Amino acid sequence: MKAYELLFFVAPNTDEETRAGVMKRIDVAITAEGGVVDSVEDWGKRKLAFEIDDLTEGDYTLINFHADPQQIAELDRVLRINDAVKRHMVVCRSDRD
Repeated sequence: MKAYELLFFVAPNTDEETRAGVMKRIDVAITAEGGVVDSVEDWGKRKLAFEIDDLTEGDYTLINFHADPQQIAELDRVLRINDAVKRHMVVCRSDRD
């Protein structure tokens, strides 16, 4: 398994139930095929560099995890179809095992 990092943000006015649902769906997508979530960091509200969907702020979350490369396509699909997630980025971390 390789080390990855996922950074995503939702609208700052998103309720906790929706945010928890997003986190649960991401956790299922990672762990379904044997992946492991290493850490979850809630970065909180940050100002966006440019306006996205009439938003000037986003509520960011960073997730470090280990997974097989085949799982990344499924995780990307899950994040794309989730309306609460405005933007996301998955990066392979070569500096971690």
